[in-house]
Amino acid sequence: MNRIEGQISGIQVSGSLSLVSVDCKGILLKSIIIDTPDTSDYLATGTKVQLLFKETEIVIAKPGVREISLQNRILAVISAIKQGDLLCSVILESDLGTLEAIISTNAVADLSLQPGIEVLAMIKLNEIMLSPC
Repeated sequence: MNRIEGQISGIQVSGSLSLVSVDCKGILLKSIIIDTPDTSDYLATGTKVQLLFKETEIVIAKPGVREISLQNRILAVISAIKQGDLLCSVILESDLGTLEAIISTNAVADLSLQPGIEVLAMIKLNEIMLSPC
């Protein structure tokens, strides 16, 4: 499980859903959750939280991707690739720390991924869970 610490910088509410913006060392990440400030005490601007997401929820792209709906984008450098027959563990170093992505071995080959290459790690809004610190 990937874990990143940050501070809630904004909350938009619609019905029982909240779009929570979190400042993580100057990088803005967002999560959509089924909770509101009325139902969860920790949902307040300034609250420190952990963002949690599975290794399988990271999409990797080479920099330059412009038109895509994924809003959470973290610039990173591949530090290692642990290759398996079907899946690979791709270790990424970013300003937010070390992240791990699990993608198909075919995708690693198709993108010519290797250590030292700069990539974008992208995560869908609904795949990030929030936990108060």
